[in-house]
Amino acid sequence: MQQPVIEEGAAYEPSVRSYDDLFPALPESNTQSQNHNTMGQWNNKMRVGSSVITQVFRVPFEERKLDGSQKFGEGESIQTCGNIMKETGAHIEISHGKDQSLTFLVTGKQNEVLEARRKILTHFQTQASKQISIPKEHHRWILGKKGDRLKELEKQTATKISVPPMNDLSDTISITGTKEGIEKAEHEIRVTSDQQSKKASERINVPKIYHPFIVGPYNEYLNQLITETGAKINVPPPSVMKDEIFIAGEKDGVLAAKAKIEAIYKQMEKKCTTVSVEVPKSQHKYVIGPKGATIAEILHSTGVSVEMPQGDSATGTITLRGPHDKLGLALNKVYEKANSVRSSDVEAPSWIHKYIIGRKGQNIKEITQNLPKVHVEFTEKEDKIKIEGPPEEVEKAQEQIEKMAKDLIKKLIFIEMQVDPKLFKHIIGKSGANVNRLKEEFNVVINIDESGLIRIEGHKEGVFTTKQELEDRIRKLENEKEKDVIIEQRHYKSIIGAKGENIKEVREKFNQVQIYFPGAGDKNDIVKVRGPKEDVDKCCRYLEKLVNVLNESSYQIEVPIYKQFHKFIIGKGGANIRKIREETHTKIDLPAEGDKNDVITITGKKEDVEEAREKIRKIQDELENIVTEEITIPPKFYNSLIGAKGKLIHSIMEDCGGVAIKFPSVDSKSDKVTIRGPKDDVDRAKQQLLDLANERQLASYTAEVRAKAQHHKFLIGKNGANIKTIRDSTGARIVFPSSTDDDREIITIIGKKEAVEKAKAALQATIKDIVSHFDNIIESDMAVEPRHHKHFVARRGEVLHKISDECGGVMISFPRSGINSDRVVLKGSKECIEAAKQRINEIIQDLESMITIECIIPQNHHRTVMGAKGFKVQGITSDFDVQIKFPDRENTDEYPLHGQLNGDINGGPVRHCDVIRITGKEENCLKAKQALLDLVPVTINVDVPFDLHRSIIGQKGRDVKELMDRFDVHIVLSPAGVKEDIIKITGTPVNVERAKEALLEKVQDLEADRKDRELRSFALKIEVNPEYHPKIIGKRGAVITKIRKDHDVQIIFPKKGDPDEQIITITGYEENTHRAKDDIMKIVNELNELVREEVQIDSRVHSRIIGSRGRSIRKIMDDYKVDIKFPRGDDADPNLVIITGNEESVIDAKEYLINLEEQYLQDVEEQETREKQHTLNIHFDSNLSGSRSREANSNGFVVQGGPWEQRAPNTASVTEFPSFGRNTEEPQASPISGAWGGRR
Repeated sequence: MQQPVIEEGAAYEPSVRSYDDLFPALPESNTQSQNHNTMGQWNNKMRVGSSVITQVFRVPFEERKLDGSQKFGEGESIQTCGNIMKETGAHIEISHGKDQSLTFLVTGKQNEVLEARRKILTHFQTQASKQISIPKEHHRWILGKKGDRLKELEKQTATKISVPPMNDLSDTISITGTKEGIEKAEHEIRVTSDQQSKKASERINVPKIYHPFIVGPYNEYLNQLITETGAKINVPPPSVMKDEIFIAGEKDGVLAAKAKIEAIYKQMEKKCTTVSVEVPKSQHKYVIGPKGATIAEILHSTGVSVEMPQGDSATGTITLRGPHDKLGLALNKVYEKANSVRSSDVEAPSWIHKYIIGRKGQNIKEITQNLPKVHVEFTEKEDKIKIEGPPEEVEKAQEQIEKMAKDLIKKLIFIEMQVDPKLFKHIIGKSGANVNRLKEEFNVVINIDESGLIRIEGHKEGVFTTKQELEDRIRKLENEKEKDVIIEQRHYKSIIGAKGENIKEVREKFNQVQIYFPGAGDKNDIVKVRGPKEDVDKCCRYLEKLVNVLNESSYQIEVPIYKQFHKFIIGKGGANIRKIREETHTKIDLPAEGDKNDVITITGKKEDVEEAREKIRKIQDELENIVTEEITIPPKFYNSLIGAKGKLIHSIMEDCGGVAIKFPSVDSKSDKVTIRGPKDDVDRAKQQLLDLANERQLASYTAEVRAKAQHHKFLIGKNGANIKTIRDSTGARIVFPSSTDDDREIITIIGKKEAVEKAKAALQATIKDIVSHFDNIIESDMAVEPRHHKHFVARRGEVLHKISDECGGVMISFPRSGINSDRVVLKGSKECIEAAKQRINEIIQDLESMITIECIIPQNHHRTVMGAKGFKVQGITSDFDVQIKFPDRENTDEYPLHGQLNGDINGGPVRHCDVIRITGKEENCLKAKQALLDLVPVTINVDVPFDLHRSIIGQKGRDVKELMDRFDVHIVLSPAGVKEDIIKITGTPVNVERAKEALLEKVQDLEADRKDRELRSFALKIEVNPEYHPKIIGKRGAVITKIRKDHDVQIIFPKKGDPDEQIITITGYEENTHRAKDDIMKIVNELNELVREEVQIDSRVHSRIIGSRGRSIRKIMDDYKVDIKFPRGDDADPNLVIITGNEESVIDAKEYLINLEEQYLQDVEEQETREKQHTLNIHFDSNLSGSRSREANSNGFVVQGGPWEQRAPNTASVTEFPSFGRNTEEPQASPISGAWGGRR
């Protein structure tokens, strides 16, 4: 460092500094040192505000309440202070002076200290009382919200204030307490009363017709009046038919505003005259202007008010009101505005409107860009275009649009085609590829309607070419067929291949067909193949062959191998498992490392899979002592040993170390069960199986009883009643032989020995009774014409079985087919045979009375009449006991009619394929015929307004599809281009009527819903100062959400900066909107009553007042029930803080904020001083280091005013050592300049 240079011969003066400068005293909280030098305060930390305060006050002897005790410092005083401490939580110290006065030191939180002070003064100081008269209307301001203001005043003044209740007419307020407290409380009460005396409100009735003259154009007069008087003036808006004007504010301002309004009213009442003019209702909007701007303009320029008729009024009369000499000028302006706009129509078909508009409105923009005041309106349902605007501009626009319309009509045409909707997806193509290609290639517009209508629009050549291509495509599609191939989903991955390579080869091989696989979520095994008939058949055969190959190569078995041997089967680096896979051409899957499953799955051809299994087992056998044992268990016990779903046998396998237990297949007829695994585990499994088999053996004692097969049904009884009785009584199981058994007479009884013997005895007794009953069996015969034999033996002898069951099991034998005989043999008891003969004769009589009638129904309806899988016609057959035969649909030859037509063919020739034959009793045939005719579909038209069609269709056609499914009908709605008010329903007459009723009910519901929506769309607009919008919305929208829910309305607030940012729109039922408006206006009125106070708070302490994340300021706002807004960074005045709330709360909050400012400002200033001192110390250190370098001619460092220069303190001085408790005059404080007293 460069040393300072001292000129030769210059005298050196030592540095002399005072002790106070070098060693400053610590700052004191209450007293400021007379020496304002702030040096040394850098070492002091910033003070942190405390919520605990200490207050000292004294009760003179002459004002004390004496308790009769003569002991110094004792008596009830200490006990009373203890009680007060418990009640308030404050700490109290009491001191008795020599002059018998009491001094109290109270420490605690502010509210605790104030409450303790009030109680102390009540108990220890004599109380006075005073009554003051305050106007009754001011009492509520003294009380405050819920009496909070009064309670706070009582705390601060340590008094008890009694305010008369509301029903008491007295205006006297009583104050009890100390003289000082009473004076302070009285002062505060009178200040509050005086403030309220200055406020007033007035309501003036001024006829509505004069309100425009008071408000003025664009609210100019009203705003000027508010500014001049300072009063708030509320004039009802034009939409509210009220005469009352409300004024509120300071008394002087309210009276001045009232006087000025009344003066304007009286003046205009004398000067005004009226004139009425008829203007067509359609032109009223031009007189009113946007948001009433034209009316305001006329009032501004002429001073005349324009009164428009109500919106629902039929009359077109407009009334002008104002000075007589200005009415003519105003009338001219009204006519000028009314005729400033002309309306004209251009005839143009609705389908070319879109071409006139152009892509994204480009064409119409070119016309209107130079005509900004022209409005062009296109309507879908009308073949015209409406133009509105100034007459000159309308003529220009009309001329250009007419010219464009004529050109388009010459150039463009449209063609409509009817196509089966089933072909739409093929015409449109994937993602619209086919139809988009046609649009781009031929420059046409193609619209496809759900009903089957295709509309092509564009230039003549392009339209005809497109039509020709579509017709060719449709013919090709109609020649195609669709076929289903059943393929299990597990094969899809193999058929499709990686990235679709395999299926791509199939599609290239059969390039004329389309193959559709079900989606991943569809539980469907049907693959659809569509294309030309021959190609579809070839592709299907190819796919079926491919599936067969996959089935052969997807044989799968599971091989249980102990988990510890899996690693040896895999081999080092997977060598073993890879070798087995390559040699056997199989797929081998092992369980994951963490999986407890020990089963290895092998997939491939059957012989290859079995070879792989043996190789894997061989590896396991070589590694461990694996043995295979066979035990003999009768096959009848297999099911019980295996258990439901194999649970029992699996539990045995798990208990015995995972051994493999294999039962022989059913076809093998073997009784050997194989157990494979480690020797010890096999032995344990063997023992468990044998034990279980022995248990089953004990419970499977068997006995046999013989009974003729024809007697079995009598043993069983109706619905098994007889055999169930024997089973329940004995507990034995009884098994009858099946139709496939060789010996059909053996009945087997299984169970415990006692139960079996008991059941056997019961069965033998029953069989004996049946045999004795059938001892009188005889054989008889009867003659039945061969032409009736077919009816009895048809459907595997269904009729004969039924007769046999009804007639006691009688055996009936008809001649075999080919034998020309009418002899029928019956065998059984005499009574049964007679009953059977009688029943056969009845059936024959019915057969002879049967007729065959014809029912003519067009062949294209037969599928509908039959129903899915013929269930409809089967129901008719069983219901009416008839036979119905449908014709061969290929036989289209004309059928000669031999009687009257059924009315089923609409005038066309009857073909053989249209004739259905019904055979049965005449009555039943006629009923069946009618039932068939009732199934013939009919089509009816239902009148439904077109604008409801979309709602009937529903989202993605869901609703109309549900109607069609529910009533089994087909519903066709009007195409969008036609827009007919008709819906067509096709189906059976009954279903059509039911569907029609349901449709009409839905229409009624939609109409009701539409009316309800119209009622709910009532919009009510109210004007509210934008400053109030956040308060109406509430925190996180809580307030506005509650209003919306309470009244079921929608409330829309304007965006900030909108021209109508003061307009709030309420939408809903009219009654609800008014209720919601009342709630909002209630909030607005409350906000209007709030006071707004501006206070200057130093911006340096704003962050401290606000606190971390706003916690402190939120607490202040909650405590004082006010709203406090701090300035933003870009505001003009950074110190301006705005407080809003009730007047008392605002004043209290303001005082509190000012106190906080003073407290925090002191800390801020101290911090700034420390920062300056830190800079000064750095400078001082640099000078000091420079002085030390001058060793030559140095006289040392000189300090003046140190403690060593001061005298010792004077112990006899009353000033330096004051006495405690004496009532002496306080001496004047002398400054202490050092730590050991004043200087000598």
